[in-house]
Amino acid sequence: VQAPAYLYSLGALGVPDSAFLLGKGLNFIVPSVIILVTGCVFAMWLGEKITDKGIGNGISLLIMIGIIATMPQSFVQEAITRWDGNGGPMLILVEVILWFVVILLSVLLVMATRRIPVQYARRSASGGYEKNVMGSRQYIPLKLNASGVMPIIFAQAIMFAPGLLGRTFNDTAIGQWMEVQFQDIFGLAYNILFALLIIIFTYFYTAITVPTNKMADDLKRSGGFIPGIRPGKETGNFLDKIMSLITLPGSVFLAMLAVLPAIVVKLMDIQAGWALFYGGTSLLIMVGVAIDTVQQVNAYLLNRHYDGLMKTGKNRKVA
Repeated sequence: VQAPAYLYSLGALGVPDSAFLLGKGLNFIVPSVIILVTGCVFAMWLGEKITDKGIGNGISLLIMIGIIATMPQSFVQEAITRWDGNGGPMLILVEVILWFVVILLSVLLVMATRRIPVQYARRSASGGYEKNVMGSRQYIPLKLNASGVMPIIFAQAIMFAPGLLGRTFNDTAIGQWMEVQFQDIFGLAYNILFALLIIIFTYFYTAITVPTNKMADDLKRSGGFIPGIRPGKETGNFLDKIMSLITLPGSVFLAMLAVLPAIVVKLMDIQAGWALFYGGTSLLIMVGVAIDTVQQVNAYLLNRHYDGLMKTGKNRKVA
């Protein structure tokens, strides 16, 4: 479905005829659809192989590599523009420092959690009878941004609607206004609506993907409880309340990162290609996949070190 739509969009966006090697008829459409579908299937197969044989999620790694591959060209174009007199080397340095600051903020958004203390009761035999004693103290990590990049993706899909409606009803004043305001992804009206949609979708997606009632039931069955909160329904309501409280700053933070490219374009006159790396799905995907890969590498090294210690202990016993 996406392949024919993509090919149709090439003509709709005004791509020069030289890009259509075989013309715009079936001689071009059919082979192109076959090539695009084959490439998609190959990428899925390669991602599964990376997941099975490597470390990390294969599809996510491929997406991250594709994003990173476009970064050098965008930065070089921005540097050439600045070096030719539009700011000079000092502004290039400021842009790089700002980019690293945005990365640190993205890491904070991805890794920030609210830790809910949990205690487990274990049973021990004493004097011929069993009694409950306080067990280990652990935590339930509730992520500040439990929805990831999905709210941004959903919001971007919805943001096509205002421009489409404007083009459909361009014979009216409202339609002309919508077409002008929402065709520029760096415009004020576009980004205000974009940020509001991200906040709304963050709440919806978090409510769907974080089953607080199931967490409370699992905690009750395992003998755990939150100090001061009764197990069961009261625990579920407490977790739901905490998630609602931390989702608000998380959604606002996510919306700010999503509209940050538009802000730097307007305030610093950064080229659009390089500005997209200052936020949005591209940056969050890179940061999220990188953090996940590092965590899996650390877990692999820890397991390998543990296996080495076990083998050393067995060899000493045999000796």
